[in-house]
Amino acid sequence: MSTLTTTLAVLAAVVLVALSLSLRIVQQYEQGVLFRLGRVLGTRQPGLRLIVPLVDVLRRVSLRIITMPIQSQGIITRDNVSVDISAVAYFKVVDPVKSVVAIEDVHTAINQIAQTTLRKVVGQHTLDETLSETDRINLDIREILDVTTLDWGIAVTLVELKDIQLPDTMKRAMAKQAEAEREKRAKVINAEGEHLAAAALGEASDIMMAHPLALQLRNLQTLMEIGADKNTTVVFPAPLMSTIGELGSFLARESAAAQPEPAPVVPVAVRVPDAVVGNGRPASART
Repeated sequence: MSTLTTTLAVLAAVVLVALSLSLRIVQQYEQGVLFRLGRVLGTRQPGLRLIVPLVDVLRRVSLRIITMPIQSQGIITRDNVSVDISAVAYFKVVDPVKSVVAIEDVHTAINQIAQTTLRKVVGQHTLDETLSETDRINLDIREILDVTTLDWGIAVTLVELKDIQLPDTMKRAMAKQAEAEREKRAKVINAEGEHLAAAALGEASDIMMAHPLALQLRNLQTLMEIGADKNTTVVFPAPLMSTIGELGSFLARESAAAQPEPAPVVPVAVRVPDAVVGNGRPASART
C-alpha cells in the first residue's frame, strides 16, 4: 500500500512538472514564436499554449510600440556649422519571426542605425533648413530606417528631432539676424502705412477741393476738439490765415483807391541864347 502511494505521488509530481514545462502564457500584446528542435514552426496567438517539454521553445515577442531615445550627436551641417542634435524614434514589431531569426538584438541595432542615419541626413542640410524644415528631415530619416528595418520585421512609425544645440557664437549671430529682420519688417510696414495714408489724404484733398465747405467744417471740428481740453492754446487754421491776408490786401487796395491822384507834370522846353562861359566857348542851357 505504501509502495502504491509512493508511486502515485511520484507520478503526480512528474505530471505537474511536465505541465509546468508544457504550459506557456502569451500576453495579449505579444505573439509567440515556436521553435521545435531549433526549427521555426510558426507563431502562437495570445492565450494559454501547450508545448512539448525539452523539445519546443516558445519565444514571446512584444508587439507594442517602443520608444527609443537617440542620444545627442555632434553633426556638421552642409554650411559647416557644428550642432548637437538629439532625437526620438518610435518603432514596433510587425513580423515576430524575422525579429527573432533575422537579427540578434533588434533594439541595439535600431539604436545604432538611427544614430548614423541622423548624422547622414542632417549633414546634407544647411543650418537654416535644419531649423525650419524639421518635418522633412524627420520623414527622410524614417524612410531610410524603414528600408533597413523592414528586413528585420520592424516598422519605424515616427522619428522626431527633439533638441538642437547651437554654439554660442551662432546664437548671437542669429539673434542679430532676427533683430535686423524685425527692423526691416518694421520699416516696410511703416512705409506701407505712409503710402496708404498718402493715398487717403490725396482722396480727402480731392473731396475738399470739390466741396470747400467740407474743409471749413473740418476746421471747426478740429477747433472744438482742441477747445474741449480747456487749454489756452489758440489755433488759427491755414485757410483762416489766408483769408485774413486776402482781407488785408483788399483793404490796402481800397485805401489806395480813395486817395486823390496828383496832377501830372508836363515838361516845357526853354530856349536860352548863346553866351560865353568861362574862356569864351559857347554853351547852351536846357530845361
